[in-house]
Amino acid sequence: MDTILILLIIIIPLLAELKIQSSYNCYKRVENNKKKSGFEVAREILDKNGLEDIYIVEIKGELTDHYDPTKKVVRLSTDIFHGETIAAAAVAAHECGHAIQDKESYTFLKIRSAIYPVVNVATSISYYIILLGFLMQAFQLIYLGIALTCCGLLFQVVTLPVEFDASRRALEKLQDYKIVDNSEFAGAKEVLTAAALTYVAGVLASMLQIFRLILAAKDREDR
Repeated sequence: MDTILILLIIIIPLLAELKIQSSYNCYKRVENNKKKSGFEVAREILDKNGLEDIYIVEIKGELTDHYDPTKKVVRLSTDIFHGETIAAAAVAAHECGHAIQDKESYTFLKIRSAIYPVVNVATSISYYIILLGFLMQAFQLIYLGIALTCCGLLFQVVTLPVEFDASRRALEKLQDYKIVDNSEFAGAKEVLTAAALTYVAGVLASMLQIFRLILAAKDREDR
Protein backbone atom coordinates (compact mmCIF):
# COMPACT_ATOMS: atom_id res chain seq x y z
CA MET A 1 0.00 0.00 0.00
CA ASP A 2 2.77 2.43 0.97
CA THR A 3 4.58 1.91 -2.34
CA ILE A 4 1.39 2.57 -4.28
CA LEU A 5 0.74 5.76 -2.33
CA ILE A 6 4.31 6.98 -2.91
CA LEU A 7 4.00 6.31 -6.63
CA LEU A 8 0.67 8.17 -6.81
CA ILE A 9 2.11 11.12 -4.85
CA ILE A 10 4.93 11.35 -7.41
CA ILE A 11 3.01 10.54 -10.60
CA ILE A 12 -0.10 12.75 -10.18
CA PRO A 13 1.78 16.10 -9.93
CA LEU A 14 4.22 14.92 -12.61
CA LEU A 15 1.40 14.24 -15.08
CA ALA A 16 -0.13 17.65 -14.35
CA GLU A 17 3.25 19.33 -14.86
CA LEU A 18 3.75 17.51 -18.16
CA LYS A 19 0.30 18.67 -19.28
CA ILE A 20 0.94 22.34 -18.52
CA GLN A 21 4.37 22.20 -20.15
CA SER A 22 2.91 20.54 -23.24
CA SER A 23 0.09 23.08 -23.59
CA TYR A 24 2.32 26.04 -22.82
CA ASN A 25 5.09 24.95 -25.19
CA CYS A 26 2.52 24.46 -27.94
CA TYR A 27 0.83 27.85 -27.68
CA LYS A 28 3.91 29.91 -26.84
CA ARG A 29 4.89 29.29 -30.44
CA VAL A 30 1.56 30.48 -31.88
CA GLU A 31 1.25 34.24 -32.36
CA ASN A 32 -2.04 35.90 -31.47
CA ASN A 33 -3.67 37.65 -34.40
CA LYS A 34 -3.59 41.06 -32.69
CA LYS A 35 0.17 40.66 -32.17
CA LYS A 36 -0.18 42.00 -28.63
CA SER A 37 2.48 41.20 -26.07
CA GLY A 38 1.63 39.88 -22.65
CA PHE A 39 2.45 43.31 -21.24
CA GLU A 40 0.03 45.00 -23.66
CA VAL A 41 -2.71 42.48 -22.89
CA ALA A 42 -2.26 42.96 -19.14
CA ARG A 43 -2.19 46.75 -19.44
CA GLU A 44 -5.39 46.79 -21.50
CA ILE A 45 -7.29 44.52 -19.10
CA LEU A 46 -6.12 46.39 -16.01
CA ASP A 47 -6.90 49.83 -17.46
CA LYS A 48 -10.36 48.81 -18.61
CA ASN A 49 -11.14 47.56 -15.10
CA GLY A 50 -10.08 50.71 -13.28
CA LEU A 51 -6.71 49.36 -12.24
CA GLU A 52 -4.47 51.97 -13.87
CA ASP A 53 -2.41 52.14 -10.66
CA ILE A 54 -1.29 48.49 -10.92
CA TYR A 55 2.28 48.16 -12.17
CA ILE A 56 3.41 45.43 -14.56
CA VAL A 57 7.01 44.30 -14.24
CA GLU A 58 9.19 41.70 -15.92
CA ILE A 59 10.75 38.90 -13.87
CA LYS A 60 13.11 36.02 -14.63
CA GLY A 61 12.13 32.39 -15.01
CA GLU A 62 9.47 30.44 -16.88
CA LEU A 63 5.86 30.39 -15.67
CA THR A 64 6.90 32.39 -12.61
CA ASP A 65 4.09 34.87 -13.32
CA HIS A 66 2.04 36.09 -10.37
CA TYR A 67 0.10 38.97 -8.91
CA ASP A 68 1.41 40.48 -5.68
CA PRO A 69 -1.57 41.90 -3.73
CA THR A 70 0.66 43.49 -1.09
CA LYS A 71 2.56 45.65 -3.60
CA LYS A 72 -0.21 45.83 -6.23
CA VAL A 73 2.09 44.53 -8.96
CA VAL A 74 1.56 42.04 -11.78
CA ARG A 75 4.82 40.22 -12.41
CA LEU A 76 5.24 38.54 -15.79
CA SER A 77 8.08 36.23 -16.83
CA THR A 78 10.18 37.33 -19.80
CA ASP A 79 8.45 35.11 -22.39
CA ILE A 80 5.02 36.25 -21.22
CA PHE A 81 5.97 39.93 -20.86
CA HIS A 82 7.38 40.22 -24.39
CA GLY A 83 5.65 37.32 -26.13
CA GLU A 84 2.97 38.04 -28.71
CA THR A 85 1.55 34.56 -28.42
CA ILE A 86 -1.71 32.92 -27.36
CA ALA A 87 0.02 31.54 -24.25
CA ALA A 88 1.36 34.97 -23.31
CA ALA A 89 -2.08 36.55 -23.67
CA ALA A 90 -3.72 33.80 -21.60
CA VAL A 91 -1.20 33.88 -18.74
CA ALA A 92 -1.12 37.69 -18.60
CA ALA A 93 -4.92 37.81 -18.52
CA HIS A 94 -4.98 35.22 -15.73
CA GLU A 95 -2.74 37.33 -13.50
CA CYS A 96 -4.96 40.34 -14.21
CA GLY A 97 -7.85 38.15 -13.08
CA HIS A 98 -6.19 38.00 -9.66
CA ALA A 99 -5.80 41.79 -9.62
CA ILE A 100 -9.52 42.16 -10.36
CA GLN A 101 -10.30 39.68 -7.57
CA ASP A 102 -8.26 41.83 -5.22
CA LYS A 103 -10.11 44.98 -6.26
CA GLU A 104 -13.47 43.28 -5.75
CA SER A 105 -12.40 41.66 -2.44
CA TYR A 106 -13.10 38.19 -3.78
CA THR A 107 -14.02 36.05 -0.77
CA PHE A 108 -11.66 33.10 -1.28
CA LEU A 109 -8.74 35.41 -2.05
CA LYS A 110 -9.37 37.21 1.26
CA ILE A 111 -9.56 33.89 3.11
CA ARG A 112 -6.34 32.68 1.50
CA SER A 113 -4.50 35.88 2.42
CA ALA A 114 -5.83 35.74 5.98
CA ILE A 115 -4.75 32.14 6.67
CA TYR A 116 -1.40 32.31 4.86
CA PRO A 117 0.74 33.44 7.86
CA VAL A 118 -0.64 30.66 10.07
CA VAL A 119 -0.37 28.04 7.33
CA ASN A 120 3.20 29.08 6.55
CA VAL A 121 4.31 28.52 10.15
CA ALA A 122 2.27 25.33 10.58
CA THR A 123 3.61 23.63 7.45
CA SER A 124 7.20 24.67 8.11
CA ILE A 125 7.26 22.84 11.46
CA SER A 126 4.82 20.00 10.78
CA TYR A 127 7.27 17.44 9.39
CA TYR A 128 9.82 18.12 12.14
CA ILE A 129 7.11 17.37 14.70
CA ILE A 130 6.06 14.22 12.83
CA LEU A 131 9.69 13.02 12.61
CA LEU A 132 10.23 13.72 16.30
CA GLY A 133 7.02 11.86 17.09
CA PHE A 134 8.15 8.75 15.21
CA LEU A 135 11.61 8.85 16.80
CA MET A 136 10.15 9.17 20.30
CA GLN A 137 7.18 6.89 19.61
CA ALA A 138 5.05 9.84 20.77
CA PHE A 139 1.85 9.37 18.83
CA GLN A 140 0.26 12.57 20.10
CA LEU A 141 3.15 14.47 18.48
CA ILE A 142 2.69 12.54 15.24
CA TYR A 143 -1.00 13.37 15.06
CA LEU A 144 -0.27 17.00 15.96
CA GLY A 145 2.16 17.14 13.06
CA ILE A 146 -0.41 15.58 10.74
CA ALA A 147 -3.00 18.14 11.89
CA LEU A 148 -0.54 20.94 11.08
CA THR A 149 0.06 19.37 7.67
CA CYS A 150 -3.69 19.59 7.09
CA CYS A 151 -3.35 23.37 7.34
CA GLY A 152 -1.33 23.23 4.15
CA LEU A 153 -4.02 21.14 2.51
CA LEU A 154 -6.65 23.67 3.59
CA PHE A 155 -4.64 26.43 1.93
CA GLN A 156 -4.42 24.41 -1.28
CA VAL A 157 -8.17 23.74 -1.26
CA VAL A 158 -8.95 27.44 -0.76
CA THR A 159 -6.56 28.22 -3.63
CA LEU A 160 -8.60 26.14 -6.10
CA PRO A 161 -11.58 28.53 -6.45
CA VAL A 162 -9.14 31.48 -6.55
CA GLU A 163 -7.31 30.00 -9.54
CA PHE A 164 -10.38 28.75 -11.38
CA ASP A 165 -12.13 32.09 -10.93
CA ALA A 166 -9.07 34.01 -12.17
CA SER A 167 -9.01 31.83 -15.30
CA ARG A 168 -12.73 32.37 -15.85
CA ARG A 169 -12.26 36.12 -15.59
CA ALA A 170 -9.25 35.96 -17.91
CA LEU A 171 -11.14 34.11 -20.64
CA GLU A 172 -14.07 36.52 -20.33
CA LYS A 173 -11.79 39.56 -20.72
CA LEU A 174 -9.92 38.03 -23.65
CA GLN A 175 -13.24 37.55 -25.45
CA ASP A 176 -14.98 40.75 -24.35
CA TYR A 177 -12.06 42.95 -25.41
CA LYS A 178 -11.51 40.89 -28.58
CA ILE A 179 -7.88 40.27 -27.64
CA VAL A 180 -8.18 36.75 -29.06
CA ASP A 181 -10.54 35.63 -31.79
CA ASN A 182 -12.68 32.49 -31.79
CA SER A 183 -9.95 30.38 -33.38
CA GLU A 184 -7.48 31.37 -30.62
CA PHE A 185 -9.87 31.09 -27.68
CA ALA A 186 -9.60 27.29 -27.48
CA GLY A 187 -5.82 27.54 -27.19
CA ALA A 188 -6.02 30.13 -24.41
CA LYS A 189 -8.55 27.98 -22.56
CA GLU A 190 -6.35 24.89 -22.91
CA VAL A 191 -3.35 26.69 -21.41
CA LEU A 192 -5.34 27.98 -18.43
CA THR A 193 -7.14 24.66 -17.86
CA ALA A 194 -3.81 22.83 -17.83
CA ALA A 195 -2.45 25.35 -15.32
CA ALA A 196 -5.50 24.88 -13.08
CA LEU A 197 -5.01 21.11 -13.13
CA THR A 198 -1.61 21.52 -11.44
CA TYR A 199 -3.43 22.92 -8.40
CA VAL A 200 -5.90 20.03 -8.43
CA ALA A 201 -3.00 17.59 -8.65
CA GLY A 202 -1.34 19.31 -5.71
CA VAL A 203 -4.45 18.87 -3.58
CA LEU A 204 -4.73 15.18 -4.48
CA ALA A 205 -1.04 14.57 -3.75
CA SER A 206 -1.33 16.31 -0.37
CA MET A 207 -4.40 14.27 0.54
CA LEU A 208 -2.58 11.06 -0.32
CA GLN A 209 0.47 12.13 1.68
CA ILE A 210 -1.67 12.85 4.75
CA PHE A 211 -3.43 9.49 4.32
CA ARG A 212 -0.01 7.81 4.09
CA LEU A 213 1.14 9.50 7.30
CA ILE A 214 -2.02 8.40 9.13
CA LEU A 215 -1.53 4.80 7.98
CA ALA A 216 2.11 4.89 9.11
CA ALA A 217 1.11 6.24 12.51
CA LYS A 218 -1.60 3.62 12.95
CA ASP A 219 0.84 0.88 11.94
CA ARG A 220 3.38 2.00 14.57
CA GLU A 221 0.65 2.36 17.18
CA ASP A 222 -0.61 -1.20 16.60
CA ARG A 223 2.81 -2.78 17.05
